[in-house]
Amino acid sequence: MKASGSPWVYQLDSNRPIKRLNSDVKTEVVIVGAGIAGISTAFFALRDTDKKAMILEKKRLASGASGHNAGQVTSYFERPFFELQQEFGLEKATEAQRAVENAWELLDLMYTEAGLTIPFSRFMGYAGLSSEDQVLHFLREGMYRSKGGLPLEPMWISHSVSFLDRIPKEYKPFYKVVPQNYISERLESKDQSLIAVISSPKGCVNSALFCQEVVKYLLQKYKDRFAFYEETGVNKLILHQDSVVLDVESHVVEAEKVVLCTNGFEHVTIINNAGLEINTKFHQTISGRVGYMSGYLEKYDKPPTAVSYFTDPDATAEDPYFYLTRRQYEYDGKKDMNLICIGGPDIVLPDKRDYISDFEYPEEAQEKIDQFVKKVYDPSPNKKIDYKFTWHGLMGYTKNRVRLIGEEPKNKNLLYNLGCNGIGILPSVFGASRIAKIIRVRGAENRSKKLERTGKPKKVGWLEKLKNSKRADSKEIEVIEPMIFDPS
Repeated sequence: MKASGSPWVYQLDSNRPIKRLNSDVKTEVVIVGAGIAGISTAFFALRDTDKKAMILEKKRLASGASGHNAGQVTSYFERPFFELQQEFGLEKATEAQRAVENAWELLDLMYTEAGLTIPFSRFMGYAGLSSEDQVLHFLREGMYRSKGGLPLEPMWISHSVSFLDRIPKEYKPFYKVVPQNYISERLESKDQSLIAVISSPKGCVNSALFCQEVVKYLLQKYKDRFAFYEETGVNKLILHQDSVVLDVESHVVEAEKVVLCTNGFEHVTIINNAGLEINTKFHQTISGRVGYMSGYLEKYDKPPTAVSYFTDPDATAEDPYFYLTRRQYEYDGKKDMNLICIGGPDIVLPDKRDYISDFEYPEEAQEKIDQFVKKVYDPSPNKKIDYKFTWHGLMGYTKNRVRLIGEEPKNKNLLYNLGCNGIGILPSVFGASRIAKIIRVRGAENRSKKLERTGKPKKVGWLEKLKNSKRADSKEIEVIEPMIFDPS
């Protein structure tokens, strides 16, 4: 079946003018990618520095994961906190988790300063569990969060489960035993197999519409320092000691810094003329997962929510699960509607280049979603649900499922804010703020070095740099490993 489209892209302004790069230009910061990571990076770079910034987007604004997601905002990694502290240590894992949770404030700041009026709901969301192993997993998570000084995420366990006596005593402070109906009410489900629930801050926002409105604000607020180009693909980056030259379609862009916010799927050749060579075949370092989602409309008579359902008792916390969001949605002029979005089915692409945005939507995925809805959320087996929206999106996963944020060690003129890892909004916003801080600090360092110089270096024209770079050897070596970001 054909995907009918994303509800987030549906709300974008179809009459918005598209501007393409039509000449060689010079700027200070180039941001590649116009999803929420790229738009947020531009916001903070313009806000927190005096640099000129430019966004280059190969396709259209929010045409990637930012326009094809489940629309939920969450403050956790899609990797157990226990594993993060094992790999990076408790202190660093805690700093990273706290940084993501603090990104709520950064998102609020963007929303307020840009004067946005689009719906953005915040609330306590839930996750339903169906097995003893899942319960023990999240209790261990709670214990290690407590050791790191992070806020506890409450857990309630049904009094009817048979394993209460087997729960280790060390987990006692991290859960409460309640009647089964207490759990069912929070999960809005009559499915009695869901025997425990945990709670954490969540939200709902149309991230594509968010990108569109922030861009409008930036173009107005920083009209002398900001430019935005769509349908403008980057073919090559040439990194020098103090600059970057970009081969963009048939034009050339020179900048001080370039920030990749692309999730690593664009075929960009990168040549480092100022040090060791960089393997930048991001389809090798970031794996792709296609998530399938569907949405339908119902009467606006319930508040916004976001719930995850681990309905398979044999599934681990890292296996696919169903997730549901509900929020007010304007459709064909009607504002008194709730949009119910459900996702869960997904596939891993052996080669990320195989992804096509208008890929067929498998009937099997739609059937799984429909069965889930009728069993767990809306138990009316004979009810025919009219799914107005069916869509899929490609999510980028780093090797360690932690967002890659910061400078390229082999050339600090190249920076990254990429790797959605399934839950990308808050990490993208934090990454944007972090990138702006790096640019500001490096700018101050460079100004200090210039004051110490006794002579002026010989200037080399940027067109000459591009010509010379085409003769450079572009052999690649070992890839950079994705790192846990440094929130210091």
